[in-house]
Amino acid sequence: MAIPYPHFIASEKAAMEAGLILPSSPSQPSIVLTQDDLKKIAAYKAVEYVESGMVLGLGTGSTAKHAVARIGELLQQGKLKDIIGIPTSKMTHEQALSVGIPLSDLDSHPVVDLAIDGADEVDPYLNLVKGRGGSLLREKMVEGACKKFVVIVDESKLVNYVGGSGLAMPVEVIQFCWKFTASKLQKLFEDSGCEAKLRTFGEKKEPFVTDNGNYIIDLYFKESIGDLKVASDAILNLAGVVEHGMFLDMATTVIIAGELGLTVKNK
Repeated sequence: MAIPYPHFIASEKAAMEAGLILPSSPSQPSIVLTQDDLKKIAAYKAVEYVESGMVLGLGTGSTAKHAVARIGELLQQGKLKDIIGIPTSKMTHEQALSVGIPLSDLDSHPVVDLAIDGADEVDPYLNLVKGRGGSLLREKMVEGACKKFVVIVDESKLVNYVGGSGLAMPVEVIQFCWKFTASKLQKLFEDSGCEAKLRTFGEKKEPFVTDNGNYIIDLYFKESIGDLKVASDAILNLAGVVEHGMFLDMATTVIIAGELGLTVKNK
């Protein structure tokens, strides 16, 4: 279902509430939206699924942060009440507290009503790649426990197949003998031209450490890896692997923001 700006009220409402457009008029000039603007519009649209009394999974990343901020704003305005958030990272935990969202965890709330998060890739079957921000394990735990999982992306995240962007498909691994694990992962997908690299940061190329104290091996594919469930099982069967960034059959709704409007895809 495509929703063009600003002629469809659901799209216009999200864009106006995000502070990106004024109410439409015949003299309104064309709008040039940045990638972050598109993320914000998609996030505001996703927050329309939130109802008072819900337990919410709060995602992590450059798109999800807009949804967290909006939920906090609606709580402060009294438009939402009795919300409990379960953050998927330390970063989101800090942001949620700063905007006044009460927090808890899966131990206290093992069933989550709704989760909102971004994605790094979305294939035609709504399978996702997530975790380029490093929070894939906690995201998968929280979003795997939710009744509804709304994913918010801009159109640059759409791919023909998982790994199709040429960017990383992350795998969280324990630090012990990570090179051994990386070599096993690369060999697993050698037919797809896989290259496995330790994620690093900074000028000194220090290993990136997740909130859980693990490393991330980023897998880069030149070709499709085929059956995703078979690939998932093969990765998880390797000793040393904690979790991977393929979120298969998890998204119930994907909201895609593009220059021509919002597209809402439901499972």
